[in-house]
Amino acid sequence: MEAEALALAHEVDFSMWGLFMRATLTVKLVMIILIVASFWAWAIIIQKILVYRRARTEADRFDRAFWSGEPLDGLFDQIGPEPDGASEKVFAAGMIEWQRSHREDGGLIAGATSRIDRSMDVAIAKEAEKLQGGLTILATVGSSAPFIGLFGTVIGIMNAFIEIAEQQNTNLAVVAPGIAEALLATGLGLLAAIPAVIFYNKLTADSDRIVAGYEAFSDEFATILSRQLDG
Repeated sequence: MEAEALALAHEVDFSMWGLFMRATLTVKLVMIILIVASFWAWAIIIQKILVYRRARTEADRFDRAFWSGEPLDGLFDQIGPEPDGASEKVFAAGMIEWQRSHREDGGLIAGATSRIDRSMDVAIAKEAEKLQGGLTILATVGSSAPFIGLFGTVIGIMNAFIEIAEQQNTNLAVVAPGIAEALLATGLGLLAAIPAVIFYNKLTADSDRIVAGYEAFSDEFATILSRQLDG
């Protein structure tokens, strides 16, 4: 019987595809969910890396233009009221409110400074929401994928023990395929979770730094407008 079990073990395909095809329907569904979650997480990671790179490039370009010494009205005329860049949108929000705060006689409506600050804060909040969108999915994948994989492992181990009972053979060569299928689910869970957790932390920190740059610019711009108001 031992020789037969060893011969059976040699015939079993232990590749990932072979283990997947041997798995029960429940374990297959678990594996498919984890594979989809992994691809979804990587798609978000790549997309966010590209978005953050563009945001930093745009912020640097606008920062050079802003501090080039060109008049603010001239810079605003160049970028327009609905620019594409996030830094430009914060600047445009402040300039639009600045222009709206002037009366027809050239004087300023009371409370202009606070309205300008609020306008830029709203613009920053919108850009922060765009930057951070999708990061919750990475957090969800990172926290749930190991448990989903563990569920598949539990089901696979149960099926392995059932196979032992049915064949009345505890030889490792007989139960190894079932155990391997079960552990594959755990491996896929970790494969999805580890990159999701690492990049969630990294991308969250990157997003916070970009938003902090917008807030710093907003404070500097508000200071410049405050000086003009006082003048």
